[in-house]
Amino acid sequence: MKKQILLITLLCMLLTACYHRTDSPRGSWAKGCDLSWLSEMEHDGVLFYEQSADSLHPSDCIDLLRANGMNAVRLRVWVNHSTGWSNKEDMLYLAERAAKKGQRILLDIHYSDFFADPHRQDIPAGWRAYDYDHLCEAVREYTFDVLYALKEKGIKPEWVQIGNETPNGMLWPVGKVSDQMDDADNQQAWDRYAGFTRIGYEAAKEAFPDITVIVHVDNAYEYRDWFWQAMKAHGGKWDMIGLSHYPMMAAWSGKTWQEMNDLAEHNVQQLIREFHSPVMICEVGMMNYGEGAVYDSVAAVSEQVMADFVHRMERIDSCAGIFYWEPEVYGGWRPQEYIPLGWGGYDMGSFTPDGSPSPALNVLLSSQHE
Repeated sequence: MKKQILLITLLCMLLTACYHRTDSPRGSWAKGCDLSWLSEMEHDGVLFYEQSADSLHPSDCIDLLRANGMNAVRLRVWVNHSTGWSNKEDMLYLAERAAKKGQRILLDIHYSDFFADPHRQDIPAGWRAYDYDHLCEAVREYTFDVLYALKEKGIKPEWVQIGNETPNGMLWPVGKVSDQMDDADNQQAWDRYAGFTRIGYEAAKEAFPDITVIVHVDNAYEYRDWFWQAMKAHGGKWDMIGLSHYPMMAAWSGKTWQEMNDLAEHNVQQLIREFHSPVMICEVGMMNYGEGAVYDSVAAVSEQVMADFVHRMERIDSCAGIFYWEPEVYGGWRPQEYIPLGWGGYDMGSFTPDGSPSPALNVLLSSQHE
């Protein structure tokens, strides 16, 4: 037994010694990009270009964004998606590339075989027969498995999300919750959901004791103090609050982008004060579509919106940074999983029609905030 303990200790020391170094110190302002589609885009032959004087030169996407100021990469991981993209192996491939180029890593665990968000939190197909206790064990094992896989490659992630955009809980229907706090069934659901979060938190700390654990919800413009109060009351754990912010989606909110940014700033400040927790903007996106004069007009507004939002977040001491969601998408590209669903291309990427970083993206990446 003593020999086994010694071997494990030596292995951990070796792994720690070979962690990839990063450009920015832990805890500094994150100027990040979620690049989870990058490997699929490269597989499809999409190229990325560096703008130099009046010419464009092909460039590795991570190198290009790093040169423009990116210091962190966010990557999602699905349990067993049918296309193979964003599974553990794909995530590890991208994480290793990013870490070797000095990027800090935010791991976004969806606990699903597909996108998890406020409208869907589907239990992975391989877990559907599990009762609550077995789901808890699956969350624990999966969280530890993906994090330890990073450790084995010498990658030390700085943050991990236990779920993605979970204002209504996760692993539905077992962990589906609502804001009806006085409902007995909802109270039991909150016990289950908070239990999933707590178990994921503990597994993450087992893999990396100093990792920052994030619980992430959407709509930064909505002040959901009820969510965090319920999470705390039912024993949920987190180190940092994660928010999404898409200020140009007026159809969703009925508000102007100025109102959206103003509300987001107010809510971030309130959350920090009330829950004594730092906040990360885990996702942001601006409109990005069209060609010629149409694109120029949209891009100019997006640059203005981003500049306003970044300025607001920079002046909040406990805001840890901002990640742009899939900025590398341009030219109408769409992932394989969108095709059978009849979905169009993502129109809130942040590259120009020529395949280089847009002005809005450069506003975020050129931030001098530390």
